[in-house]
Amino acid sequence: MPKAYVFDRHGGPEVEALADVERPVPGPGQVLVAVRAAGVNPVDWKRRVGYAPVGAPPIELPAVFGSEVSGVVEEVGEGVTWFNPGDAVFGNPTTGGYAEYTLLPAELTAHKPAEVSFADAATLPVAAATAWDGIRQLELPPGATLLITGVGGGVGVAAAQIALHEGLKVIGTASVGKKDFVEGLGVTYVEPGTGVADRVRAAAPGGVDAVYDLVGGAALEEVAEVLEDPGKLITAADRQTVAKLGGSPVRRARDRAVLDAVARLVVEGVLRPYVTETFPLDRAGEALRKVEDGHARGKIVIEVSG
Repeated sequence: MPKAYVFDRHGGPEVEALADVERPVPGPGQVLVAVRAAGVNPVDWKRRVGYAPVGAPPIELPAVFGSEVSGVVEEVGEGVTWFNPGDAVFGNPTTGGYAEYTLLPAELTAHKPAEVSFADAATLPVAAATAWDGIRQLELPPGATLLITGVGGGVGVAAAQIALHEGLKVIGTASVGKKDFVEGLGVTYVEPGTGVADRVRAAAPGGVDAVYDLVGGAALEEVAEVLEDPGKLITAADRQTVAKLGGSPVRRARDRAVLDAVARLVVEGVLRPYVTETFPLDRAGEALRKVEDGHARGKIVIEVSG
């Protein structure tokens, strides 16, 4: 039977296991994909502890980890005409990505350009697409200054590169250990923590035009005061706090057009996914710990097959 990395109840790492699962069968509008690579994201471990995105259906346990994959189409369901068996694709799975096989909705699946590796493509459906959606939402003109909190992770790295390409000035907070990595992106580094608002003002004497938050909580509250217009405050991490501050969550487009757009940026050399470490499926727990512990730089990817 195919293998998958699952959690069978809500809790900590102790509820995770590599398990035998049934091979999924594609229904109408779905594609069955033999997974080559799966991106690892904070939402993966958050679902394990019980987090459910707004509007998401209840989690059926046991559940397979993972929300972004790349791979090769094995079968297509009724009504699917855009994809054929053998196509290299990437997208958002409905049955989890840390698996040898998964199902993807056709509308959340895109053809993988030949120039993009499977590992790089697996970082695009969540991290890069969220970054793209947020930058589009802010609608900043060239020359504007953008502050990204938590810039050293997958979404932050992608958002910084897209913003810089569009002529924005980017300031970013991240743990001290990521300072050199962040500055290597072309981002002005600011240390987070007590007094961060003053350090941001010093780094941007002309003011900050928008904040893209990827941390939430107190970190979000601390930087919100540098903005004159709370409408330019968005978050991909904390809906409750951003609402209290007058901002808004990132509005996700969740369609093939965004996947095609971010893949095109990779092909053009604008967006580098920064896959900094890969793990095989039987070490998926180690990959998840890297992200859950907050120590990952760029993107962590699980390589399921070669």
